[in-house]
Amino acid sequence: MHLLTIFASVFGIIFILELPDKTMFATILMAAKARPLAIFIGASSAFVVHMVIAVVAGRFLTELPHTPKDIVLSILFFAGAAYLLFVPEKHEETEGAKEASHENATKFFPQAATAFGVIFVGEFGDLSQIQTASLVTKLQHPLVIFLAASLALVTVTAIGSFAGSTVTRFISMKKMRFGGGLIFIGFGVASLISLFS
Repeated sequence: MHLLTIFASVFGIIFILELPDKTMFATILMAAKARPLAIFIGASSAFVVHMVIAVVAGRFLTELPHTPKDIVLSILFFAGAAYLLFVPEKHEETEGAKEASHENATKFFPQAATAFGVIFVGEFGDLSQIQTASLVTKLQHPLVIFLAASLALVTVTAIGSFAGSTVTRFISMKKMRFGGGLIFIGFGVASLISLFS
């Protein structure tokens, strides 16, 4: 039950974090100009590679002594909250459009490869990767976190590839970003409490 709770929590956090991100907008735009399945496969593959990198980084963070680790975690969580709460949604849309403009191949595999490249480069060191590393450090279950975060990102990619333009009409990205920001403030506060207790 404990592992299932961790899985569900990580899935929800990463899903909420990534849904209003520039990657969602880039995926929607690429899928509008190319085969949605190719974009889905390429982008999802890039995200899974990013989660491998994040989990490995999180394992290294785990080796830090208690105090520096909690300081780093607090900074990462508060930075994530600030990003979600204060970076305007319009900025994310503009960044997503820039990323998607690189997609111009006409065949399935070149489209998938281009989507992989766009997401891999665009998301390197992005908030979802950094926060996944933080969650590995905090929750100590790297495989569960890898699976949950990867599934969340693949789900967001599927939404963006196959139904993105419809979803953005019904879900307020501003509210999603606000909710994600509050979640990360909570994690940051928890890390600070751990630091001083």
